[in-house]
Amino acid sequence: MAFALLRRFTRPSRPEAAPIPLGAGALDCIVVEPMQSPLHRAEVSVRDAGGREVVHGQTDPHGRFATTVAPGEYSVSVTADGFRPVLRTVTCAEETRTSLGTLAMELAPAPPMPAPGAWRIDPDHTAVRFIARHIGLAEVHGRFNRFEGTLWIAEDVRHSRIDVVIDTASIDTGVAQRDEHLRSPEFLDVANYPYMQFTSERFVHRGGSHWTVQGVLNLHGVSRNIALDTRYLGIGTGIMGETRTACSASTELHREDFTLDWRSMLRRGIAMIGATIRIELDIQAVPEQPPAG
Repeated sequence: MAFALLRRFTRPSRPEAAPIPLGAGALDCIVVEPMQSPLHRAEVSVRDAGGREVVHGQTDPHGRFATTVAPGEYSVSVTADGFRPVLRTVTCAEETRTSLGTLAMELAPAPPMPAPGAWRIDPDHTAVRFIARHIGLAEVHGRFNRFEGTLWIAEDVRHSRIDVVIDTASIDTGVAQRDEHLRSPEFLDVANYPYMQFTSERFVHRGGSHWTVQGVLNLHGVSRNIALDTRYLGIGTGIMGETRTACSASTELHREDFTLDWRSMLRRGIAMIGATIRIELDIQAVPEQPPAG
């Protein structure tokens, strides 16, 4: 009984670090933000003396990163959205654990926001793509080729608006027969629903360059609230000297939410399209020109 109680109340010993593989060295670091809190999912790239990337990974929830490499000299870069990159050089020896210690990342300056006013989405430099699972196996990649939209930037960006209209008949998966099927009443039913529309009046800043654009998507005669996970890319100048602003965004749609009719195929035991469809956007916009006169 005494031995049983002893085993019950004895605290387990701390596990030892994993052994270093023969002929290798170990490398680790801890990444923190300016307030010294651990930075989760910071990107860590380890390159050899020739500039070749030999390891790429992310920090864990405690800000830790660890790997093993062949003995030699390396450069280690740490990047995270909203922070200045950190670069260190290190020499790793065989059967030795080398630590870079705690790497504190500094906040990067926020990219300038677009000037208030109307901005026209440039279709020549914008892509509206989607990815769907086909019969539970491969992914089908497609895009919509015709669309237009306007972004109204407010003095307080959080109160900005966007309105985008997409021509559903312009769906393009690279296979003409499949595209015609997707335009049919079984899917998009473009004869009755020639357009889908997304509108938003709520821009939520998530920190750094990340925003959530919350709005309403009208598709197939059904309106649903969706949220675009958006990364703002800043301001640039085009080849004609025009000012441009850019962002990337993504979301997932649940096909059942828009009452699209797959039941005829399900009755035949074929789940042609997966339950979710991923939408990916790359957007550039230019200032709307005032009407002449």
